[in-house]
Amino acid sequence: MYVADSRAGAPAPASADGAVRPPAGRRRAAVAPTVLALGTVSLITDVSSEMVTAVLPLYLVAGLGLSPLGFGLLDGVYNGFSALVRLLGGHVADRGGGRHKTVACLGYGISALCKPLLLLAHSLTPIGLVLAADRTGKGLRTAPRDALISLSSTPESRGRAFGVHRAMDTAGALLGPLVAFWILRLTVDGYDAVFTVSFCVAAVGVLVLVLFVPGGRAAPPADDGPRPTLRGALGLLRERDLRRIALCALLLGLATVSDSFVYLLLQRRLGVPDRWFALLPLGTAAAFLLLAVPAGRLADRVGRWRIFLAGHGALLAAYALLLTSWHDSALPYAVLVLHGAFYAATDGVLMAAASDSVPEALRSSGLALVQTGQALARFACSLAFGALWTVWGDRAALTASALALAGCAAFSFTLRPKGTA
Repeated sequence: MYVADSRAGAPAPASADGAVRPPAGRRRAAVAPTVLALGTVSLITDVSSEMVTAVLPLYLVAGLGLSPLGFGLLDGVYNGFSALVRLLGGHVADRGGGRHKTVACLGYGISALCKPLLLLAHSLTPIGLVLAADRTGKGLRTAPRDALISLSSTPESRGRAFGVHRAMDTAGALLGPLVAFWILRLTVDGYDAVFTVSFCVAAVGVLVLVLFVPGGRAAPPADDGPRPTLRGALGLLRERDLRRIALCALLLGLATVSDSFVYLLLQRRLGVPDRWFALLPLGTAAAFLLLAVPAGRLADRVGRWRIFLAGHGALLAAYALLLTSWHDSALPYAVLVLHGAFYAATDGVLMAAASDSVPEALRSSGLALVQTGQALARFACSLAFGALWTVWGDRAALTASALALAGCAAFSFTLRPKGTA
């Protein structure tokens, strides 16, 4: 067990509605220093990655002339390829008990090295390879990072800890598009400049991780406890609660349209000029930043599953607004706020809920299982949405996604894990 856990004492009991509350008279635990250090790394890294993400859709569709289907393929690679290595990253991080930081460093380093390679890629195949390598780095680092957050937090404050980390992460997502927009305004060869600055910022994030995030070593598993083996990790799906969480995350991911498509839809609805496109993610990031900590704390109090499903309700409302004939100037603000609320209520909250069902010896592997299913589902959604847009048009594609999301959310409510609200 990590040092932070040993100071925390015995876990707090869960209530009947799935919320975890501390014993009477006990002070609420502060967020662990490890969470704050990882949040700083994520903040810096997200400035780098969101600089690229903010300009990538326009660079590919307007600059290189890719069709929506071609963009859907690349966007699926960008968001789903990491699923192929998440289990590997989680498994390697669990073995030996102290490799979470090492594997996370490797993942962050690979993603940083991919940024300058975008300067050399000017067609579909090389860009796809670079994005696949970048997502390989993300796949390697995500589960070990979330395991470090989970293991350094007490059960009753886990939602709050993930909320704080996601808020810091999103602060970087808020700054990244601003930096990209500023660079595009000041330079002639704007895209190349964005990719170069992105690499420099990513390198700083890796340095902060190496210098300031403690490695942490977990205690070996008990004689009768689970072993950090690949078979043991896959065997976690025999546990009813984790299996249901993973299944629901997968189903809901199948109807989650990627951020890039949401921004492209908004641009088409409102006729946003190309030079302003990079600012659209700021609305999502701002809402996510403001709501992540309150959503995490509320999930600790009223039940994580209830908040998780409410987040998908916010996403469904955003889809509905995009499908209406409403053309008021408030439309983009409403859609982006709902989009940010969706992430605030689901991203860290899902990891907090899954952590409750995974033993410490397999924490990274168990979280990777859930993340893998969700990433594969979103990969499939990007491909399907791009194909539907190409064949039927953007409105029909979004209508199909909205209907699918409503059905999957209703099914997930009936399939919720035992003891969750």
